[in-house]
Amino acid sequence: MLGNRNESRLASGSSSAPRTYRLTNTITYITGNTIMLTYRHDNLVLSRRGCSRRSFLRTISAGALTTGTLGFHDLMTLQAEELRKQGRSLILLWMAGGPSQFETFDPKPGHENGGETKAISTALPGVRIAEGWEKTAGILNEVALIRSMTNKEGNHQRASYQMHTGYVPSGSVKHPAFGCSVARQIADPRNELPAVVSIGPTEGAGFLGVDYEPFVVNNPGQLPSNVGAPVPNQRLNRRLGLLGQLEGEFAQRGAEVAVENHRSLYDKASKLVFSPENKAFDFADEPAAIQAQYGNSQFGKGCLLARRLVEHGVSFIEVRSNGWDTHQDVFETVKNKANEVDAPAAALIADLKARGLLERTVVVWTGEFGRTPRVNARGGRDHYPRVFNSWIAGGGIKGGQVIGSSTKDGTAVEDRPVAVHDLLASVCKAMHVDPSHENISPLGRPMKIVDGGTVVDELFS
Repeated sequence: MLGNRNESRLASGSSSAPRTYRLTNTITYITGNTIMLTYRHDNLVLSRRGCSRRSFLRTISAGALTTGTLGFHDLMTLQAEELRKQGRSLILLWMAGGPSQFETFDPKPGHENGGETKAISTALPGVRIAEGWEKTAGILNEVALIRSMTNKEGNHQRASYQMHTGYVPSGSVKHPAFGCSVARQIADPRNELPAVVSIGPTEGAGFLGVDYEPFVVNNPGQLPSNVGAPVPNQRLNRRLGLLGQLEGEFAQRGAEVAVENHRSLYDKASKLVFSPENKAFDFADEPAAIQAQYGNSQFGKGCLLARRLVEHGVSFIEVRSNGWDTHQDVFETVKNKANEVDAPAAALIADLKARGLLERTVVVWTGEFGRTPRVNARGGRDHYPRVFNSWIAGGGIKGGQVIGSSTKDGTAVEDRPVAVHDLLASVCKAMHVDPSHENISPLGRPMKIVDGGTVVDELFS
């Protein structure tokens, strides 16, 4: 919807003829009930039939560039096609099971709750993290470490669902994964690779549909087995043509919706099979020295694949590390997990920066919750959502800082609590996505990308 002041009529005719107006003062772009952008411009002509989004955005962008007034808040208001031009990506490094904050980035050496975990120095003077995370310590100047994450969900399934979607589970609707919702806003539909890729299983796109459903990769580093064509391309094209004829007949008998969804899925699959872009999945052309930095583990290869997919315009990539549910033998288990995760995560940040990709790529390291301050009788730590830690880097995030803290005994947040919704709202800001954007569920209910939450301003100051 477009509103204006001092509207002057330039032309008119019969009641059925189109009427043209020139906006000579302030143009306001409105979506829903929210005023998104107010801008002065004298060269936008509207007809009664309306103005295309492309011409509106082109006029606004050109005028803003001319006057030098296009800032962050203006960028937040651009429509999807403008966001897609920015080529931004989001990477989630997911520690499934709930990593212990004491054995990762908030150790408590000298306190009985700290156990046997030692602390090491980092690239940030005075900031220490747990032993075993030496590579992460070296890139902490690029990272904003949040030691005051807090939540109420202490069940794996519920907490994982909430961290992935921004909503607690509901029997009435399957919420889209947060990364899928972001991809829907920023993904370039012309890209031949999937908009969302997950190395390992994850939450799906829910009611957003197959266009944003994660493409799951189980063996990073090689072309997925389900991408190769089962027959020569010419023969496959004939099969697809026959399928189209059968679908057309089925649609004429009243199955338009089912056929449309089926065609969408097959179109995406065939585009990927035929695309030369699918070489991004194969590491054959990746220098051995770079592969060595990431390591040979599943997680390491996943991080390298994430970087390659960012280069190929994929909007959201999740890399999963399992085995963080340390109800027993927490110290040895996390030591082994750190050996798997530390070097690849650090290599990813360094590699993205070296290639000039970090400024347009947001990387989030987190799990669903933390672990109890007290070590149990089995030498483990149990579920503890009250306080845990995460980190975020790239996309304009101010690195080299620690946000919030836990108490000396690690039982509670000492200052600057950050809830799940706050973290997701902050990621939206870094991605230039409006967190209040509403998707409509199958029940006709508008659902925001992030329901509530406040941006952590320190991440951007």
